[in-house]
Amino acid sequence: MTTSFAAAALRDPKLQIPTYHGFRSSSSSAAASSISRNALSIPRSSSLIRAVSTPAKTETATEKRSKVEIFKEQSNFIRYPLNEDMLNDAPNLSEAATQLIKFHGSYQQYNRDERGSRTYSFMIRTKNPCGKVSNQLYLTMDDLADQFGIGTLRLTTRQTFQLHGVVKKDLKHVMGTIIRNMGSSLGACGDLNRNVLAPAAPIVRKDYLFAQETAENIAALLTPQSGFYYDVWVDGERIMSAEPPEVIQARNDNSHGTNFPDSAEPIYGTQFLPRKFKIAVTVPTDNSVDILTNDIGVVVVTDDNGEPQGFNIYVGGGMGRAHRNEATFPRLAEPLGYVPKEDILYAVKAIVVTQRENGRRDDRKYSRMKYLINSWGIEKFRSVTEQYYGKKFEPFRSLPEWEFKSYLGWHQQGDGGLYCGLHVDNGRIGGKMKTALREVIEKYHLNVRLTPNQNIILTDIRAAWKRPITTILSQAGLLQPKYVDPLNVTAMACPAFPLCPLAITEAERGIPSILKRIRAMFEKVGLKYSESVVVRITGCPNGCARPYMAELGLVGDGPNSYQVWLGGSSNQMSLARSFMDKVKLQDLETVLEPLFYHWKQKRQSKESFGDFTARLGFEKLKEFIEKWEGPVVAPTRHNLKLFTDKETYEAMDGLAKLQNKSAHQLAIEVIRNYVASNQNGKGEF
Repeated sequence: MTTSFAAAALRDPKLQIPTYHGFRSSSSSAAASSISRNALSIPRSSSLIRAVSTPAKTETATEKRSKVEIFKEQSNFIRYPLNEDMLNDAPNLSEAATQLIKFHGSYQQYNRDERGSRTYSFMIRTKNPCGKVSNQLYLTMDDLADQFGIGTLRLTTRQTFQLHGVVKKDLKHVMGTIIRNMGSSLGACGDLNRNVLAPAAPIVRKDYLFAQETAENIAALLTPQSGFYYDVWVDGERIMSAEPPEVIQARNDNSHGTNFPDSAEPIYGTQFLPRKFKIAVTVPTDNSVDILTNDIGVVVVTDDNGEPQGFNIYVGGGMGRAHRNEATFPRLAEPLGYVPKEDILYAVKAIVVTQRENGRRDDRKYSRMKYLINSWGIEKFRSVTEQYYGKKFEPFRSLPEWEFKSYLGWHQQGDGGLYCGLHVDNGRIGGKMKTALREVIEKYHLNVRLTPNQNIILTDIRAAWKRPITTILSQAGLLQPKYVDPLNVTAMACPAFPLCPLAITEAERGIPSILKRIRAMFEKVGLKYSESVVVRITGCPNGCARPYMAELGLVGDGPNSYQVWLGGSSNQMSLARSFMDKVKLQDLETVLEPLFYHWKQKRQSKESFGDFTARLGFEKLKEFIEKWEGPVVAPTRHNLKLFTDKETYEAMDGLAKLQNKSAHQLAIEVIRNYVASNQNGKGEF
């Protein structure tokens, strides 16, 4: 049920909830951090709206802030003017409401394939910690896609659904339906903690179960508390599950000055975070979550008996950047330290508060926590975070090598049940695949898990169901992994055109043909079908499909043009680097074919493509491209000398360069065409 103040806010959307504006003490940070819970009844000032509590900051009325910061401040905790805009007949939202609805889990979009007037719609993104989706919620999302969306569901790289094409007049009904069917989109977008990742596999093992439980607890800890989501979409009705007591205790604890006392948002305050915030939890060796791409990466540490003891914590990862702005960059998270298992919620909260207090709010391009850590250095960041944590971080525990795990195919859960991981190209569920998944999930009452690689896992399957389920799925093209091209298994692309407003070129719609072309290049240079590279494609530099971790990343930098990134590792633990700009879609073979050929010829034992390109260096790779004349064909008794004079060779070479071919390639092509035409009885050259 809604509070009396929230009810009043609904009647008067401009009514502002009183907010705490921060400590006005001039004491040191360390002293402020040690203030006890009983000493927090400090009077507020009405002259300043502050996004910080402690340590105190010097702030003036003229301090520059981004427009979004002002929208948040004036929104009555993310309500106004969204609640008013939802009552009018306009097909779109005002500028402020367009920013605020992100906190509710939705983006306003329009179809960029259409010319002339804009047709507005909304994308709704759910929030599913660990990728867990109940049977009821899956069937609900399936229905909503048909009734109010574009007939497809999109699985995201953060283990959530995206439902595209919802028009404004249907938004409240769709949102309310999701909420009433065990779902939520609260915080799936916006300047707050996003969906918390964890290994999707339902493996009944202590470390996996503990990682998933921890991810769910962190998600609960950092969920907004002021009720704005429920006020807007279900008229203040709270449909929430009970929280573990340790989550409530950690959220309310203010013994180290982390909270806004008496605020409707004790952790976020009126201003929430400077920018989006991403967290992942996993177990040693399992890098299905791209652990180093997150603001916080949490790794379960166990004893020799497999009992969880605590966590290693990484901080400062992030993918987004901007073209032609070297001050923006992708960054890998780095080790912060180790904490005992009972302290993880307090440690995470301390990190979040450090970013809340110190992250930039003037220019959103530099507001992610990675820029704060890059500016401060890890030692200063650790020292400041320890003030809010109240302890020193312990030394990082050693970890084994990481590997990417897809969890595709049939596997034992460990409790007598089976799970089945299914590859979904680019996460797009539609057509026969959508019908077959619904049939299986509904008939056998299965729960599902969504993976960070845009795939889906069916869980809790009885052994007797395996054969009929396999038959239904395979008839719809949902094949076992041995029948899926290895290139497709690890490939990812963002949606890009036609609905993403940031897209510069194609990604999801373009990747199928690009992968086929890469496979053809593999065959041409003699690489085996079983060999693969990690390919990720985005339509802009924001990095939603995490292209900067790929062995081969293609990042849209113009119409039908990509920036090529090379050097990521197959286990997603190394950052790629920008190799070449403005490579036209039709010229990909010119760049990639020589690289694949030399990888095959010059690689070390079991050396991946990413490791090969990193070892040789970009200068050598560009030399391969410049001197490329096609694969060297092994001599046979049928080999012929094609050119008897220099003039003929130079003429053929000039024509070949116009087609991005070698003189030898073009000559062979001409001869083959001539022979074929005579065999067909045409008798023409």
